[in-house]
Amino acid sequence: MAADQISSSPEGGWEIACDSFIESLKNQRRLSSHTCRNYLHAIQVFFNWLNVPKKSADFPETSRENARSYIIEAQKKISRVTLRNHISGLRNFFKYCMERGICEENPFHNLVLPKTEKKLPQYLSEKEMLSLLDQPRLLSVQGRNSEFIKLRDLMILEILYGGGLRVSELTGLNYGDIEWSRNAVRVTGKGNKQRVCPVGKRATFAIRNFQDIISPNSSLIDPVVIGRAGQRLSVRSVQILLKKYLLAAGLPKTLTPHKIRHSYATHLLDHGADLRAVQEMLGHASLSTTQVYTHVSVARLKKTHEQAHPRA
Repeated sequence: MAADQISSSPEGGWEIACDSFIESLKNQRRLSSHTCRNYLHAIQVFFNWLNVPKKSADFPETSRENARSYIIEAQKKISRVTLRNHISGLRNFFKYCMERGICEENPFHNLVLPKTEKKLPQYLSEKEMLSLLDQPRLLSVQGRNSEFIKLRDLMILEILYGGGLRVSELTGLNYGDIEWSRNAVRVTGKGNKQRVCPVGKRATFAIRNFQDIISPNSSLIDPVVIGRAGQRLSVRSVQILLKKYLLAAGLPKTLTPHKIRHSYATHLLDHGADLRAVQEMLGHASLSTTQVYTHVSVARLKKTHEQAHPRA
């Protein structure tokens, strides 16, 4: 059912309203499939908790007391960050229903949520990052990497660290997205927003080297990051190959490709980069999201001061 065709009548239950809401997120607001899945899950969990059947017309009567009780119980089972994401989905769902006359109020509007713990992002030091970048070559010398794997994986690591890309942005790259003269790439980030990311000479050299040796006949619409059969590599495959190199470098296997993004931002700020420039390169909608990396840099400076200053 199209989003603009949903009836203002509550008949049919929350599932029909939910389907229409998710469709509007995908087609009108252009939210990522990841966000849509999370919102759908949050709505399903809430109505299962309420014990409202899918076809029941009772859901418009959901009260603020219901919403408060749900928050109190849910925070005992899930993290505060996850809870906040769930409530965001529910708040948007009921707002959607209000706009279409399905319910009269939004029970989750302006509810106080438990504060989240501010955890500093995990990142690699510059020395650790250089060690990680060298692993595809070292494993090749040891006979544990083929020429294809060496060149491809070095390219992957150089792009991730050189441009601070999300893994989904990396795997979505086509050769037509490479701006060779500017040592930059065009990526499509969250909300289908496009931006140009400088990745540096080393990354563009690694891309060109891989293309010349492995994919000389590639066209502008062909994927940059590929498997042995020439297919676009999945996000999961990148996560798995990173663990191999973390292990080889003696680094924690729990680190994810996103930690390379954290390392990228932290190292830029450590070397005096402007915060708003880093925000633009990372594709953050809000400056507050980027500011967490300034806390990382300050924390490192404080630790250095404590270790080195005689009166610390």
